[in-house]
Amino acid sequence: MAGRAVVVGAGITGLSCAVRLSEQGWSVRVLSDLAVHESTSHLAAAVWFPTRSGPRDKVLDWGRRTFDTLAAQARDGVPGVLMRESLTLYRHEPEPQWWAAAVGPLRPARRDELPPGYPHGLRFAVPLVEMPVYLPWLAGLARDRGITLERRRVASLTEAGADADLVVHCSGLGARTLVGDASVTPVRGQIVRVRNPGLVLSVRDEAHPAGRAYVHPREHDCILGGTLDDGAWDATPDPAVGAAIIERCLDIAPALRGAPVLEHVAGLRPARPEVRLEAEPATTDRPRVIHDYGHGGSGITLSWGCADDVAALAGPAVHS
Repeated sequence: MAGRAVVVGAGITGLSCAVRLSEQGWSVRVLSDLAVHESTSHLAAAVWFPTRSGPRDKVLDWGRRTFDTLAAQARDGVPGVLMRESLTLYRHEPEPQWWAAAVGPLRPARRDELPPGYPHGLRFAVPLVEMPVYLPWLAGLARDRGITLERRRVASLTEAGADADLVVHCSGLGARTLVGDASVTPVRGQIVRVRNPGLVLSVRDEAHPAGRAYVHPREHDCILGGTLDDGAWDATPDPAVGAAIIERCLDIAPALRGAPVLEHVAGLRPARPEVRLEAEPATTDRPRVIHDYGHGGSGITLSWGCADDVAALAGPAVHS
C-alpha cells in the first residue's frame, strides 16, 4: 500500500503540500480545525509579491517556482488565477529590486502611467489569485486525487501521526501551541473590499507615508490594503483603519473614488523570522515530520515552491 501522509492545516500551504505529496504516490489526509473557507488564506489579496518573510535567498527561490506554477495555471485556465499587469510606485528612483529575478520582464513605468505625485514606477506582470475561487478549486482537486479533508482539531503531531508514515506540519499560527514555537507571531492585516469600477492594473506603494497602499483588481471587486500590525491578535476590522486605507489607495488609484465599499476584513498572517521548512526524523511515538510554516504575508507567493521542497524531503511513497 502507498505510504500514508497526514498534512496538518488546510490553507494554501497545506493544500499545495497535499497535492504535491499525492503526485509522489502518497495516500494523504488533511486535518484542520477550520474549513477551507475559514482559513487566513481565504482572506488574502493574493497577488504574487514577497512580504514579511525570510530568508531572502530561499524566498526568492520558492517565490520564483511558485510564480512559474501559478503562471502555468493561469495559462491553463485554472479558476481564479490570472496574470495581472502591475505597477509598483516610488517617490525616489528605486534601486534594483531583490525579487525582480523571480518575475518576467520588468521595465520603468512611463510618465503617463504614473498617478500624480509619483515620479517613478516599475511595470511587470505577476499572478493574481482570487482565493474565494481558487481555494475551493484546489480543495476539489485534492479530493479528486483521493485526498481526504477532515475537519478535526489536532492536539499534537504525535496524535496527528497515529497510523501515518509522515506528518507535514502546516498549521501557521497554530505552531505556537502545536510545537511550542514562540517565534511565530501574528501580523494583522486589514483590507477593504470595494466594487471594481473597471480597473485592470494592480498598483502598490510599499512606502506610502500613511502606511502600505495597494489596489488589486479582481473580476468583480478590488482589494485595498493594507496593514502589517506585528503582534496584534485581534482580527476585528477597525472602521477608522479602513477609512485610512481607502484614502491612501486613492493616491495610487484615483479612479477608485466613489467605488462602493463591500466589506472590511482583517486576518492574522503567521509570521516568523524565517520560514521553517525542514524535516525531523521519526521518534518512538511519532513518524517523520516535515515542517512548513511561518510564511508571513507571502503564503500564496511561496506556496508551490515550498510544497515542491516538502515533496522532495518526503521522497516517493514506499509501496509494499
